[in-house]
Amino acid sequence: MKHLSALALGLALALPATVVLAEDTTLVIGRSASTNALDPGFLREAATIVDNIFDTLVMRDENMDLVPGLATEWTSVDDTTWEFKLREGVTFHNGEAFDANAVKFTLDRVLNPDNKAPTISYIRTIDSVEVVDATTVRIHTQGADPLLPTRMSRYPAYIVPPQYIADHGRDHFANNPVGTGAYKFVDFIPDERVTLAANETYWRGAPQIDTVIWRPIPDNTARITSLITGEVDLIEDVPVDLVPLLQNAPDADLVQVKNGGLIVYLGLRMDKAPLDNKLVRKALNHAINRKGITENLLGGLATPAGTQVGVADFGYLDLPVPAYDPDLSRKLLAEAGFEDGFEITMQSSYRYMKNAEVAQAIAQQFEDIGLTVDQEVMEWSVYTQTVPFEGPIYMLGWGSTQTLDADAAVYAIFKSGEPYSGAVVPELDILLEESRQTVDPAAREQLLFQVQELANEEVPLISLYQEDKLLGKGVDVDFGGRPDARIPVFEISKD
Repeated sequence: MKHLSALALGLALALPATVVLAEDTTLVIGRSASTNALDPGFLREAATIVDNIFDTLVMRDENMDLVPGLATEWTSVDDTTWEFKLREGVTFHNGEAFDANAVKFTLDRVLNPDNKAPTISYIRTIDSVEVVDATTVRIHTQGADPLLPTRMSRYPAYIVPPQYIADHGRDHFANNPVGTGAYKFVDFIPDERVTLAANETYWRGAPQIDTVIWRPIPDNTARITSLITGEVDLIEDVPVDLVPLLQNAPDADLVQVKNGGLIVYLGLRMDKAPLDNKLVRKALNHAINRKGITENLLGGLATPAGTQVGVADFGYLDLPVPAYDPDLSRKLLAEAGFEDGFEITMQSSYRYMKNAEVAQAIAQQFEDIGLTVDQEVMEWSVYTQTVPFEGPIYMLGWGSTQTLDADAAVYAIFKSGEPYSGAVVPELDILLEESRQTVDPAAREQLLFQVQELANEEVPLISLYQEDKLLGKGVDVDFGGRPDARIPVFEISKD
């Protein structure tokens, strides 16, 4: 066993006595949440695992620049048509050929309204997909869409095998995925593990890591202890309270990507009273002590946010963080006719940094201005199945780390009628649609600024803070984290 500090040893003793150290050719990754399914077109969770099984037409390199993936090049044919030339000789893990038909099938299944894909927001601008020939596909958009190549770099645009899904069905595919990516699916045991094996014939070359095992370890202490003891090689979501332990461990390192995490917010169901009243929403917005929460509860490992757009995103507007002003909140409630407050339900889970404690702190701050808050705290696997959320207040994290563009940060949660949106602001809908059809970058940036300014005024949701991305790794693991929050095992090595 590796050398442990006294505290770490005490934590380790709380685990089962038998600890199996990972072999050099195996990477074991500890996750904070269990995996529910592995169909990239219908994800209700982060794409961390499927990102290693599937490929997209366009990829991002370490500098976050768009580079060829399954498409070798792409061009704008006209204002509403993008043409992609596809890489030849690529096959899915089951031997099925990758071609233009696979691209069309992938996008069509998400766009089909009958399938009710929760990821449709990201590619809703697509009008149709045209197969020109086996290695050429044209994507027609409803209006000019300058972000189309970027949309092809993330889910739900991971390319899937048409024949395999036709033969086995969508449910089977969700639990037995087949892609073209660096790693092939081996097994998926819910609440226990997902195992992947290197794709030795991968078009980018054979991966250095032979086997990847993704293990759900929801308990924070158990997850970090498993890293310190060498049971796992890499962990996601390092708990704030245990950061010092990891920093002082001789055989483990903290990987911190500033503002590399999600922006945590409170979703508001504007179609439900009293949240249909802007004064009420403003009152809630000013009732929250974001600075106190980030400094005292989160140890400075998150930054208070005045917008849902990340600082690294195109279109970011540096809006001031709403002032913590309980007196103003009470005044606004009185103006809205709720001088004596009201009772409301707030839903949350355990997915984010000290999620339960943050939710409790906010509930208390709401009660300080006269509300009665009924808290519903759910396991993440249950929580994600409640989309669209009943709320009327619900805590969620969102971001645009995979596109680094404000559109991904705001469209799906600001646009009326989208699966993850509780907003109902017609003027906001118009600006969001216009921003998606504006080609000129400067003009589009101004529209994205207007989106954020209007959201700041209308409060369709309450932005709280952006988390730093915190991971832990063994000292023999070469991985420094990425701004887009991905964990591409193809790029990871072990000494």
